[in-house]
Amino acid sequence: MISLDPKDLKTAQIHQYLLHAVAPRPIAFASTVDKDGKPNLSPFSFFNVFSANPPVVIFSPARSGRTGATKNTLDNVREVPEVVINVVNYDLVQQASLSSTEYAKGVNEFEKAGLTQEPSMKIKPFRVKESPVQLECIVKEVVELGTQGGAGNLVIAEVVMIHVNENVIDPATNMIDQNKIDLVGRLGGDWYSRNSGAALFKVAKPLTTIGIGVDGIPEHIRFSKVLTGNHLGQLGNVEKMPTPEDVRHYVNTGAINEAFEMYGKNLQALDVHLHHIAAHLLDNGKVDEAWKVLLSDQL
Repeated sequence: MISLDPKDLKTAQIHQYLLHAVAPRPIAFASTVDKDGKPNLSPFSFFNVFSANPPVVIFSPARSGRTGATKNTLDNVREVPEVVINVVNYDLVQQASLSSTEYAKGVNEFEKAGLTQEPSMKIKPFRVKESPVQLECIVKEVVELGTQGGAGNLVIAEVVMIHVNENVIDPATNMIDQNKIDLVGRLGGDWYSRNSGAALFKVAKPLTTIGIGVDGIPEHIRFSKVLTGNHLGQLGNVEKMPTPEDVRHYVNTGAINEAFEMYGKNLQALDVHLHHIAAHLLDNGKVDEAWKVLLSDQL
């Protein structure tokens, strides 16, 4: 393990360590206007949602690491405290990146990036028509974190209107479909991630139950040389283990007869084989069945 004190590093080094480690980050494609009504558009990956009631998002236009100058976006929200946060999906990522070019103040990044200005309903800045979700926001506060190059400025903004493209809605739930919206995340350097297809997976949230925890898993399973920490986390998220009767009923179905026939006289090999079967089941979300497999050699 390498241990680093930020005081011993240059700002550029700290920046790179943080951006490569804290990722993927959602992208706030921020649309603002200055006091004369001239539009500005720029992406920021120091961004997230922080409250639902009231709905609040925060993004941070950092000072230039080279010159210490503030971004046009920051200057604009101080002049006109309004912003549209447009989300960035795969179809939009190259144009969003292009708009991050340090054009001179007054240059219209909508035009440079080939994007369409869509009037907002409650605020002055334009929405990006091509973005699948657009959040009209009122800026409540700007928190300056420093005056040196690389220092952030937290723009705390309350969402006053949400626009969602119908094409990304799942008709079964009437909510956003994560595959359809096809969001991207920012990583370090030139790297991004695409959040759809095989990249997506589910993790059951322990909202209504209290799991037994990894410490509640029998030692012969907990110290398995086959199961990973992720597997143990799945096993520990159940309220209770299957009863011996449940396990016996499962074994009697013949689901794992082959394992007992092949390794029945070699208990150590049987145990390893059963753990491999359970790992495969866990990888496919079949936690209850995996538990029964793991406990079957205890009958």
